[in-house]
Amino acid sequence: MLPVTALYAGLLGLYFIWLATRVIKARRIHRVGLGTSHRLVERPARAHGNFAEYVPFALLLLALCEINGLPDWALHVLGVVLVAGRVLHAQGIAKEPEDFKWRVLGTSLTFTMMGVAAAALLGLAAATL
Repeated sequence: MLPVTALYAGLLGLYFIWLATRVIKARRIHRVGLGTSHRLVERPARAHGNFAEYVPFALLLLALCEINGLPDWALHVLGVVLVAGRVLHAQGIAKEPEDFKWRVLGTSLTFTMMGVAAAALLGLAAATL
């Protein structure tokens, strides 16, 4: 069992659903059934899509860190940074006009989490070779 990864996967899963409902709402308001032909549909759709592109791999890195014995405190730091990064990015990209500073900060936090997790995995793997 991976309780720390499960906690963050659960939180991020709920946020994923919330982002999806924003896309649905924008599609209804702007009468766009398919695609993103309206800029106010494009923003929530890309916030949702970007989330879907990064979160699964980030959670995989977190799970591998947990399986390979990274301390719980470090896993929680990684999880909090990931959640914060994804929320900030989604809020920044979804606004009209775009709030670029939140988008950039969110991306930076997400990449930092992934980079630190990847480096930790390399260190953990090297220690067992």
